[in-house]
Amino acid sequence: MKHKFNNLEKNTKEIVTNSIFHLINKDPEKNVNKLFGIMKKAIKNDDTKNIITKIEKYYNENPSTREYVEDILKNTDKNCLKKIYSNFWSNGVWYGKSRRKKVGEENDTKIPFALLISPSMRCNLRCTGCYAANYSKKDDIPNKDIDRLIREAKDMGIYYIVVLGGETFINKYMLDIYKKYNDMYFMPFTNGTLFDEKLADKLVDLGNVMPMFSIEGWEKETDKRRGSGVFNSVIKAMELLKERGMPFGASTAVSNTNLDVVTSDEFIEMLIKKGARMLWYFIFMPVGDNPIETMDYMLSPKERIYLGRKNRKIRSTKKIFTIDFFNDAPYVGGCISGKYYCHINSKQDVEPCIFSHFATTNVKDKPLIEAFKSPYFRLLRSRQPYNKNLLMPCPMIDNPQEIRNIVKETGAYATHSSAELMVTDENFMNKLDKLAEEFKPAAEQAFAEDFDNTGNYRMSKG
Repeated sequence: MKHKFNNLEKNTKEIVTNSIFHLINKDPEKNVNKLFGIMKKAIKNDDTKNIITKIEKYYNENPSTREYVEDILKNTDKNCLKKIYSNFWSNGVWYGKSRRKKVGEENDTKIPFALLISPSMRCNLRCTGCYAANYSKKDDIPNKDIDRLIREAKDMGIYYIVVLGGETFINKYMLDIYKKYNDMYFMPFTNGTLFDEKLADKLVDLGNVMPMFSIEGWEKETDKRRGSGVFNSVIKAMELLKERGMPFGASTAVSNTNLDVVTSDEFIEMLIKKGARMLWYFIFMPVGDNPIETMDYMLSPKERIYLGRKNRKIRSTKKIFTIDFFNDAPYVGGCISGKYYCHINSKQDVEPCIFSHFATTNVKDKPLIEAFKSPYFRLLRSRQPYNKNLLMPCPMIDNPQEIRNIVKETGAYATHSSAELMVTDENFMNKLDKLAEEFKPAAEQAFAEDFDNTGNYRMSKG
């Protein structure tokens, strides 16, 4: 019976996908509500249907959202547009959800929605505060292992892969991976310095890749952290992709030195003009080679709350979709690491988060699902949310005692030297405790004023 149900769902997905493609090929920006209607009629899963319904509501009620959606449908390369729908929405959000649930139930675990993977930690830049320094080619994941891990992820229903590093385009074999798994969606975060017309043409031809360019503000801010000429390289890469109708986004590490710049109307309008569809804000985290020293760059409590409010304003008034990794936590139930996503580093240690450099499982010679079934990941999921105030989601900087207890209870090992300091160095631990204590009053006030002391607690339990 289950086999018949899976075939029926797959056949339904294919029929809906063909209908969507038909509209995409015929002035899709004029048929937006038809697109929503087809998707809602076909999708039976309530959670997925609710997502579509909310997007439809924003589209019909918010002028900037309407312009944003129509601009994407009108100016995106048709092959890329089809891959966004078929690979991310249809496979990842819709079909993949039931597959992940089935595999999870069979193995008494939780299969994440997204897999983050760092094929290489090598980079041609040396950015301030970055964890991806001091790595060599010997630390890269071999091509055959990348292939196996992506295949295993897909078999479990994971169709969305975020590629990190290091510089994600430093390993050319990743282009072959993107081509081989052409029914999956890949989002590589890149410094943009390796882009040229040949690479841009290749990505458009693939269609299932959406680069995210790291940018710290204008030329002054970007080059100060990343090196001379990097800002201009990013802008050139953006222009190459916009010319081809290739979707891309931007990401920025927000510190107390660039907060005002990266949230300014001028900067946002520049990104929109260059063609960026997304902007991902990550607050500066103490995870680099000198974490204690770089804590001086972290946002103050007032600045952190300001970023969240500014992010929500931008998202509702500009033609760009912004995400604040920390301040948007109430919408997803707090910390989602180890539950809705995890990270495989270049040594194949499976970490719950790109910022949390601890692991108990290495998948070099074992199935990926073993990490999800591990006591470490089970304990992480059971303790989430770490705080009822979902504006304090992180077990490292908001609830630092949590990471210490979890590491001690599970025997997790540090995958980076700075992580070891986080649970052993008295000076560092005291600074983290003070950081959390100072943020608490601001977080409590903002959670009450902005979220009425509530959030997506249902999602926090998976």
